[in-house]
Amino acid sequence: MERTRERHKSPRNKDGRGSEKSVTIQAPTGEPLLANDSAHTGTEEVQDDNWGETTTAITGTSEHSISQEDIARISKDMEDSVGLDCKRYLGLTIASFLGLLVFLTPIAFILLPQILWREELKPCGAICEGLLISVSFKLLILLIGTWALFFRKQRADVPRVFVFRALLLVLIFLFVVSYWLFYGVRILDSRDQNYKDIVQYAVSLVDALLFIHYLAIVLLELRQLQPMFTLQVVRSTDGESRFYSLGHLSIQRAALVVLENYYKDFTIYNPNLLTASKFRAAKHMAGLKVYNVDGPSNNATGQSRAMIAAAARRRDSSHNELYYEEAEHERRVKKRRARLVVAVEEAFIHIQRLQAEEQQKSPGEVMDPREAAQAIFPSMARALQKYLRTTRQQHYHSMESILQHLAFCITNSMTPKAFLERYLSAGPTLQYDKDRWLSTQWRLISDEAVTNGLRDGIVFVLKCLDFSLVVNVKKIPFIVLSEEFIDPKSHKFVLRLQSETSV
Repeated sequence: MERTRERHKSPRNKDGRGSEKSVTIQAPTGEPLLANDSAHTGTEEVQDDNWGETTTAITGTSEHSISQEDIARISKDMEDSVGLDCKRYLGLTIASFLGLLVFLTPIAFILLPQILWREELKPCGAICEGLLISVSFKLLILLIGTWALFFRKQRADVPRVFVFRALLLVLIFLFVVSYWLFYGVRILDSRDQNYKDIVQYAVSLVDALLFIHYLAIVLLELRQLQPMFTLQVVRSTDGESRFYSLGHLSIQRAALVVLENYYKDFTIYNPNLLTASKFRAAKHMAGLKVYNVDGPSNNATGQSRAMIAAAARRRDSSHNELYYEEAEHERRVKKRRARLVVAVEEAFIHIQRLQAEEQQKSPGEVMDPREAAQAIFPSMARALQKYLRTTRQQHYHSMESILQHLAFCITNSMTPKAFLERYLSAGPTLQYDKDRWLSTQWRLISDEAVTNGLRDGIVFVLKCLDFSLVVNVKKIPFIVLSEEFIDPKSHKFVLRLQSETSV
């Protein structure tokens, strides 16, 4: 094991074997905790505990590398986003126009006879006036219900229209047009003098609109409440999975539900944790040399076969190396975690001492939580820096975010354990800065039409730039539950003791 440790601590070759050249995108905004927070492929694993005093520069590759095709695809996505904005505003304009037409139609039915042939109308009696009050309150109820059901902030842009919403809009449009046609033929042309019948006609329209609103609630909200399917969501890079139960939804709406739950249930995706196995495989292949003893007649296929055969012969020793590497990494993580816990506890003790001193000062001299966080942060910065680099979390935590979290903990009188919980274990994606994890666009890949409903056996993929989510749909099985009656008297028993006889 000592030989293995010495081998890990040895510096890398001068020719930079194992490193790659890549084109990188500019890092997300925000001041990083470390000056060089690019992803380290294998250099991080071979550094000792005193690297900070001797190391001046670290070079490595980035996992966030793209090709020219990716750059072209990103530019195409930006062009497509303009089309999505136009489609979104067009749909909003059509829905607003149709809603305005629906609410103005009953009012127009009532006011047009008063404007066009007011002198010829019969006087409106008590029943007619009651109908006018009924129309007013029903329109108010319809307005509130429409606002609560339809006028919501849009959560996402979907590739296709929502089928039930489009059907409801078409139904409302046809319904209002048919009422206008009947009104124009039977009332406007004939100049009907019975104003009570005209008001009754407007009341029937409002009643029908209320029933359509009830139908919209059933189709858009109630239909999907009963769970019918179980969705298994697997992240393609590390295999982390979750299960969700959904009702009758289309594929694109189920994809939206999956993404909303992904950001709060899945731990944040860290590509740096996947570089260790890649570096280990590259190191094994780099240590193999093939000599061509038969001259230049052999081609590259023979050399590749020889390298594969040599790698297979070294397979028996590779698991030992992996074991010692993981044991060494766990030892270093535990050591730096202990140092971090001690440093944070001492810093919070210093905060308590400062708070005790500030209680004796005048109100104008009291230090606010931000200043207190800046005062104690240097005492824990080095331990936190080393721990985040060891666990490869440095690119998710900027100095500003750490200071804000520390000030928040000081303001709410949290313990050191509460402060460290964010850094000791990976949290959900929403816990981190949005600029560091939010994907600009997801792609939905499905063999079925995305407007089709879920059914058993469907598989669709949600893909972003770095990874993808594979969703497998399973129908919840039909459960047969039977009842078995047990007689309460069957639980009673009699204990019979035999009397002992003297011998």
